[in-house]
Amino acid sequence: MASDNKSGLMFNALTAGSKIVGNITADSDYRIDGTIEGELNCTGKVVIGEGGRVKGTINCQNAEIMGLLEGKVTCNQQLSLRANGKINGDVITKTLIVEPGAQFNGTCSMGTKAPEIKK
Repeated sequence: MASDNKSGLMFNALTAGSKIVGNITADSDYRIDGTIEGELNCTGKVVIGEGGRVKGTINCQNAEIMGLLEGKVTCNQQLSLRANGKINGDVITKTLIVEPGAQFNGTCSMGTKAPEIKK
């Protein structure tokens, strides 16, 4: 579902109670408040809301995790793991921010630039 926010930019959203099984490609930001099982390739920012769940792989520019990610995430720029967020898996990113209270169980590789996002 594409929506206009107040700045005029487009983003996609998976609402609470919705579930997608399979691969997703998005050319704009993507917010997840439902459940995804599979692979998400996004050229923008991925936000997993507090009720959001992802089991699989995420490739994106930036990510903000407030829900649960089980799998692997590759961010070209910055990943923010918020206080209620939980990652069980592997992270590849340029910059990692972890708030107090967040849970991270896995590995993290950081560097000047993460691998390019698949298109």
